[in-house]
Amino acid sequence: MSEPARMNSHIVEKLYCEALVLSDEVRSAFALSGRMEDAGTQEDLARVALSCEALRTTTRMMHATAWLLNHRAYFMGELSEFQLRRYGRLAVDLPASDPGHFELLDPEVCALIEETERFYARLVRLDTTWRQPDPGQPSAIERLRTRLANQLSR
Repeated sequence: MSEPARMNSHIVEKLYCEALVLSDEVRSAFALSGRMEDAGTQEDLARVALSCEALRTTTRMMHATAWLLNHRAYFMGELSEFQLRRYGRLAVDLPASDPGHFELLDPEVCALIEETERFYARLVRLDTTWRQPDPGQPSAIERLRTRLANQLSR
């Protein structure tokens, strides 16, 4: 199995651009004007489904964009690695979309929701990989023990 690519500024910038485009599509898709004329007898249920999925989807994209902005700040030297690791965590427990709502929504909206879920899952995988310790580097405790041993041996 190949080693995962290390995170770098090019990857973050590409993902950030993708997140901006996707966020704009989400904003357009969930604009309520003119979207409920053909809902028929299930108009109220369709409005609730649209509102719920709009909230979930925009929250997902806000978390993604914030995570990417933190990484951009890190690569620009505005955040230390410690700050990024401590405060730049990606939420992994966001609620998934409700499949029951999909039958009440336009297929284009459903496809967009699924696309945001796939995008967010990619970021979660990238964040998880990035947070794993490098096997070639000693742990923080080992580095501290080494420093203490060096100080005590003087």
